[in-house]
Amino acid sequence: MIDRGELLRKLALNVARFSLLGPIAGGFYRGVGAILMLHRVTEATGEVIGANRHLTVSPHFLDALLVEVGRLGYRFVTMDEAVDRLASRASGEPFVTVTADDAYRDNVQEALPVLEKHEAPITIYVAPALIEGRALLWWDVLERIVSCRDTVYLSTASGKVALDCSTPAGKLNANNAIHDYLTREVPEEHQRAVIRDLALAAGVDPEGPNRETLMNWDEIRAAAAHPLVTIGSHTVHHYNLRRLDEDKARREIVDAGGILEIELGARPRHMAYPYGYVSAVGAREVALAREAGYASAVTTRHGMVQAEHARHLHSLPRISINGRYQRVAHVRTMLSGITTPIANRGRRVVTL
Repeated sequence: MIDRGELLRKLALNVARFSLLGPIAGGFYRGVGAILMLHRVTEATGEVIGANRHLTVSPHFLDALLVEVGRLGYRFVTMDEAVDRLASRASGEPFVTVTADDAYRDNVQEALPVLEKHEAPITIYVAPALIEGRALLWWDVLERIVSCRDTVYLSTASGKVALDCSTPAGKLNANNAIHDYLTREVPEEHQRAVIRDLALAAGVDPEGPNRETLMNWDEIRAAAAHPLVTIGSHTVHHYNLRRLDEDKARREIVDAGGILEIELGARPRHMAYPYGYVSAVGAREVALAREAGYASAVTTRHGMVQAEHARHLHSLPRISINGRYQRVAHVRTMLSGITTPIANRGRRVVTL
């Protein structure tokens, strides 16, 4: 099945690359650094229908990417150093800091050896309820459900809907329809129950992806002891904070830090907003993260880090290292800065 959106984004990347716009614009748009965003790094993707392939890159690609980042003159730094550089407005070579959301086991087993080779630090953002199974990797569960059924019956407020999953295109359409239903119509606190019921009806283990792919607390503690690893907060349940009332959103942000402090012996200084896109992070969430005492908070908004971000440490953009665009040339184009205004209606400094 052809993903037209993906094709258009790749076309835009190639146009920017071959038109030499990147080198021309680099002096203005490149900024002072970049925050790279990973999720999974593994050769064994476990991919079923491809709905979540954007979340996975291979260790080989990560290695090639870090070679290129070094060749371009970036210095690998921790998130602490990135924040300090911004706050002090230090000059010098541009920086790159690597981050990973959700605490997948392969971040340590397959990504960390590559990072060690390049002496590149990483910040891994942990959502305690995902680690403990109190929240589900529902997007992975959903993909497993539609992959193994010809029809999925979804109970909605308007009645039961039958979704055709008999073809590859049907499976992707059903996945997208249920994804939209869960993220737009089902309250965040009820998503677990809905996806669990769908999984059990399909004969799918709803806890399987958590158990098979996420680190447990012992593994997170071992990772935290590694000199290249920083553990950050990803809230408690990985909820879309903008869909919660203010008190619940505050508890998600504050309580995650407390739980991580109990489990790891140190309170996290850095945070990543779940989902991180426009409908998940706004001015209220940024204020809550600042109020909770985090030194930084990152979104998933596409953009390079500019000197002006010293005033926006709790709404920092990132460059997604996306499984759909595993070409070093694509990321090189992004690091030139030219894609920042393209993706953000002309804006160079991306916050909210």
